[in-house]
Amino acid sequence: MTETVTHVRSVSVGVWLRRGSRHEPSENTGIAHFVEHMLFKGTATRSAEDIAQQVDSIGGQLDAFTSKEYAGYYIKVLDEHLPRAVNLLADLVSRPTFSADELEREKKVVLEEIKMVEDTPDDLVHELFAERFWSGHPLGRPILGTPDSVSSLDRPTLQRYFRDAYVANNFIVVAVGNLDHERLRDLIEQEFTHVPPSGAAIDDHPPTVSSSVEVRQKVLEQSHVCLGTVGLPQMHPDRYAGYVLNTVLGGSMSSRLFQNVREKRGLAYAVFSGMSAYQDVGALSVYAGCANSAVAELIDVVVAEMRRLADESIPEEELRRAKDHLKGSLMLNLESTSSRMSHLARQELYQDVSDGLDAMLAEIEGVSTDAVKDLARALFTVRPLGITVLGDVNGLQVSEAQLAMA
Repeated sequence: MTETVTHVRSVSVGVWLRRGSRHEPSENTGIAHFVEHMLFKGTATRSAEDIAQQVDSIGGQLDAFTSKEYAGYYIKVLDEHLPRAVNLLADLVSRPTFSADELEREKKVVLEEIKMVEDTPDDLVHELFAERFWSGHPLGRPILGTPDSVSSLDRPTLQRYFRDAYVANNFIVVAVGNLDHERLRDLIEQEFTHVPPSGAAIDDHPPTVSSSVEVRQKVLEQSHVCLGTVGLPQMHPDRYAGYVLNTVLGGSMSSRLFQNVREKRGLAYAVFSGMSAYQDVGALSVYAGCANSAVAELIDVVVAEMRRLADESIPEEELRRAKDHLKGSLMLNLESTSSRMSHLARQELYQDVSDGLDAMLAEIEGVSTDAVKDLARALFTVRPLGITVLGDVNGLQVSEAQLAMA
């Protein structure tokens, strides 16, 4: 997939993989992320140092990531360097060596990354919440894996996973910038001709939601709270009403949570809501960091705001503000070639058949107050909220009555 932008001199090109941490074997948690790291450690024709030097020599920006449902490898270069960029990306995602020495060194790196999350409570609380919310399902497992699972990885296991996942029918190639579609297609055909067409099938079943309460004692200056409920899948027909609902609840500076938790009560510095959307399920969650003594009050305020959205229609003025915020954020986020590339890739990954930016803006504009209220009722009254509290709150009790939406 390509989008030509003639007024820039750059091209962002990415290879996206239809496999993420939810598709891993349970005994190899973290392998998708670990393979991503290892692809930068050398190929059949390039060492790790060669890769770094060649990217720097063309002034490129090379990066990668692994998420729950997909992974991405992308590079941004001057348009004149597109052939070299495609050659490098194809080499990375199709000819890794998985050197035994590099493997052992990279284990140390990833183990430090896991420790970093453990020492970053606002990240850790989200992982703990997901683990309980999607209990027993791959969506609840940490993308990085665990110290035990990462330490047990070996070269044959990595090669087997790579052979099963990194195949042609799992790849999407997307480029945006000053390019010619036919020329890029020829480059892709040339550089990827050796890639196997298909790999192993996966067991990809949806999870069961668990609305549980977890209080984890950890000596911290601040308590970190994550609470939430069922959200919408990626391509749900009501997703634009969901975007508006999230914006009103805690997705902007003028949102109800920001104003009532931070500005009026001073309970938290950071407070926001967010929607996690996957192919078959979703979650709407709220995060806040507050004083250890203020957790109970914080929970009451958040739950009250969620109940209010289910009980009362939002005023037209507030709806208008949320729509304008969403439209402005969307347009500003799509101003760079790299962000447009990512947007196109996600549309293809989830089979989004929208007609582009104008259609998305029209969908946002079409959201009504009734649609937001109906969705809030559907999401906030089906079951009690799930909650995870991380902090120095030994003895804190959170009752089901506090979390009940009805």
